[in-house]
Amino acid sequence: MRQPRTAPVPALLALALAALSAGAAPKALAADETAARVERPALPSPLDSPVTGGADMLAAFSAYQKGYYLSAFRIAEPLAHMGDAAAQSLVAELSLRGQGVPLDVENAARWYRLSAQAGRPEAQFRYALMLLQGEGVARDPAQARTLMHSAADAGLPLAAFNYGQMLIQGAPTGGFADALRYFEVAADAGLSDAQYALAQLYANGRGVTARDDITARFWLREAARQGHDTAQIELGIWLINGRGGPAAPHDGFRWLKAAADRGNPIAVNRVAHLYKDGIGVAADRAEAAKWTVLARRARNADPALDNFFRSLPAQEQKAALEAANRFGAS
Repeated sequence: MRQPRTAPVPALLALALAALSAGAAPKALAADETAARVERPALPSPLDSPVTGGADMLAAFSAYQKGYYLSAFRIAEPLAHMGDAAAQSLVAELSLRGQGVPLDVENAARWYRLSAQAGRPEAQFRYALMLLQGEGVARDPAQARTLMHSAADAGLPLAAFNYGQMLIQGAPTGGFADALRYFEVAADAGLSDAQYALAQLYANGRGVTARDDITARFWLREAARQGHDTAQIELGIWLINGRGGPAAPHDGFRWLKAAADRGNPIAVNRVAHLYKDGIGVAADRAEAAKWTVLARRARNADPALDNFFRSLPAQEQKAALEAANRFGAS
């Protein structure tokens, strides 16, 4: 497992942790609204498990990778009927997406079930999702949990992350410790949701021996580097406030600005304050006014920003509106 640069990581959350972003009151900015969502990673592909079945299956997967979906289906379907789990998974994927063949969710569920029963991890994960959602098959949460567990134990990162969520949701007061190793697997594999989740676990002392802001800050940075908006916002606030390590207000501003530039309402609000108060960036009344307008449009202004904007001369207010319009059009 990767280790933090400043402290060892003894060990690893999920959607359920969104409500846990509390902790000590910050000095300059509040972080309590930032744990609002978890990124939605891509689903695993049929290529996420080793290809078996000899030259024919290698040819089928090669065709799939090149986008020759009908060719892939024609090669894989006979092998699927012969019980090849990799072929069954590929046929299921093509049927589910309607690639090269008509979209057929029920047929996809059938092939995923067979592949899952043969022990193919990504098929176990995909069929578990279908069972949870009742997609092409009757809902069966208990079976879905069993399959997700198997795929997680096989090391599939998304399965590990989702199974960890199931553990927490099944035992809201005690599931964190049980889920710890599964989230660690997903975080070490580079899943930004899991990295953000680990930060929340350590920041709130859930499922770990003690609260550890140093390790939490490490995982926030890992997730932020991958573009996880919420992690970028929290990391920016932590850097400005000096939580989990030395204060680095300029770096904090940079992370918040990155999220604000993509339109995150919380980040937009924070950037307006930073320009207004000169924290992490030189105080700039014109920029503060522009970002205040943008915060209003994102429905995330506040009394302090409103009062600041009202105090400006009419000419500066007009310039801020025009700057916000240009930003919105860019």
